[in-house]
Amino acid sequence: MRLIFPVDKRYSYGVNAGPLGTPKLDLPPFRGPTHRPVCPDDEGNFDRIPVDTPEFAEAHVFGTVRFVLDIWERYFGRPIEWHFARDYRQLEIVIRPHIDNAYAGYGFLEVGAHPMPDGTLAPFALNFDVMAHELGHLILYSTIGVPSKGAERGEYYGFQEAGADTTALIAALHFESLIAHLLEETRGNLYVFNELDRFAELSPHDQIRLASNDVKLSQFSAGWEDEHALSQPLTGALFDVAVDIFQEMLVERGLIPREVAEATRNVRDEPQRADCVQPYFDSAYAGRFYGFRAALVDARDYLGTALAETWKRLKADDFSYLDVALTLIEVDAMMSAGRFRRALVESFDWREIGRATVGPRLKPPGPNSHTHSPRTITPDLARSLPQMSYRERAIAAGIFV
Repeated sequence: MRLIFPVDKRYSYGVNAGPLGTPKLDLPPFRGPTHRPVCPDDEGNFDRIPVDTPEFAEAHVFGTVRFVLDIWERYFGRPIEWHFARDYRQLEIVIRPHIDNAYAGYGFLEVGAHPMPDGTLAPFALNFDVMAHELGHLILYSTIGVPSKGAERGEYYGFQEAGADTTALIAALHFESLIAHLLEETRGNLYVFNELDRFAELSPHDQIRLASNDVKLSQFSAGWEDEHALSQPLTGALFDVAVDIFQEMLVERGLIPREVAEATRNVRDEPQRADCVQPYFDSAYAGRFYGFRAALVDARDYLGTALAETWKRLKADDFSYLDVALTLIEVDAMMSAGRFRRALVESFDWREIGRATVGPRLKPPGPNSHTHSPRTITPDLARSLPQMSYRERAIAAGIFV
């Protein structure tokens, strides 16, 4: 990885208009001036850097990407090669505080900020979930690839968002502070509104979306417009699977009775039941933090390994959520003789995955779409773009105006 903070980077990577309007392709490496890079101390640490500084944001991005990559390489059981290795030796991470976006693409990760209602900026560079999510896209591109022309299905793009969200969720569970806070807050009843299912928190009461949701696939039978919305049934199913695996491990360890675990299964149909079963979790959790923590860590690692094995087996062409469901069920059978088959089947069935069909895209991709964006652009595209005139190239290079 190579992390830079440009002094003035005028264009985001992708196809941009040249000075006279001719489309041009901007891809790494950035060749303009950059701020002095942040360096570690003699022991390789960055923890001397003051929090409220641009340098801290740079160190946080680098640390997050490295941390999440280490986690998922452990689950995959091998190094994860960048999908752009043919053209670039490194991932170029670019800090750009004044763009309203954070996105990874072919050889790059550009990091901006989210504008808040009061006019302030919430830097994505300081948001672990967002950085882990973007790395999740790169892992999926490296593992599954991009669909061939004519074999593109909407569910592939929804899967990209669901898979990236799940990458971030499982990575976040590697922080002991989050595990402790999560269990103290919920007493193990993870179906209540909690920190784990709040993806990309922007404030104590605001987030980009929730992992726990009640969206079903039939809601997209007539068609879809945004892959983030289309991702919700799969994200929700995987979140439910994670919770069910955790609760099954609690039962196996004698930490909660079977009837309490069964009662929580009704929460998906009747969310108000989450509060009804809370007293049982409060009682079971008392004095048993370490038992609950061990069950949560085991559930995290089981699902992380199962998802890595599932992703290895998936193909981008003619992709469907049913592919994910059936492959994950097969992987569970391989890993544990189908120990969690019931949780998998019930979770995917409740979301109507395998029973409902996704309709066509209803309108062209918008500015926030990732389906047709710099994420999937490669240097080969340059050959199909019109050539800029000598004058336009000279203006672009700053030789004259």
